[in-house]
Amino acid sequence: MARWPVALVTGASSGIGRAIAVRLAADGSDLVVVARRKDRLEALAEELHNRHGVDVEVLVADVTVPEQLAAVEDRLRTGEPAVDLLVNNAGAGGQGPFAEQDLDHHDNLVRLNVLAPVRLTHAALERMLPRGHGGILNVSSIAGLQPLPNVATYAATKAYLSSFSHALHEEVRHRGVSVTALLPGFTRTEFHEAGGINRTVVPGPLWMKSDVVAKAGLRAVARGRAQCVPGPVYRVAAAISGVTPWALSRRVLGAVLGTP
Repeated sequence: MARWPVALVTGASSGIGRAIAVRLAADGSDLVVVARRKDRLEALAEELHNRHGVDVEVLVADVTVPEQLAAVEDRLRTGEPAVDLLVNNAGAGGQGPFAEQDLDHHDNLVRLNVLAPVRLTHAALERMLPRGHGGILNVSSIAGLQPLPNVATYAATKAYLSSFSHALHEEVRHRGVSVTALLPGFTRTEFHEAGGINRTVVPGPLWMKSDVVAKAGLRAVARGRAQCVPGPVYRVAAAISGVTPWALSRRVLGAVLGTP
């Protein structure tokens, strides 16, 4: 039997979310896949059903839109079959001076990277805790470990998500529910292109494959770990971040990230 009989994955149409859905299906999990792009979700559902024989429910939703987010919350609270694993993967980024970007951009980042995971996690826990079983994997980022000038809002939302995940991990770990923060570094997906980030400025060895990140995250939540940082380079970076004063790191990173 699959570790997670039914899993709901947001942002499942591409990147890390898609890689997580593929791995879950290969392990025998039935899925609820959530994203804005119906065509991609339907193609993914057909592929996973044909390849692994799992049931895949398509739920088209933009989780920055309150009514559509509410539909996903309702699926978690009352839909059948009940969801055993929630993967909060939907997210967005962007690069540039805070004051020079449209305020709606920042508002959207907070809605997508913070508000949606908070509301979906609350909905999932309403059902998981009474059952004494469940898992929540929140896809954060190593970017949340330090203040990042010119990526200020994105980094701050990921810092929130990581802190939130750690706190919930401690709250529910003795009640049969595992909450894990996944902190990937640079991963080869559409994410960086959508955020206007130039891949050429990042050395090749720093890029990870989405499948490797997905495997690490799913292993961590299955083992009840509070945090997962995939890749030895990023684990070292995370350790250094923990002892580096923000006054130093913000100046160094500000110089590195000064030009979008």
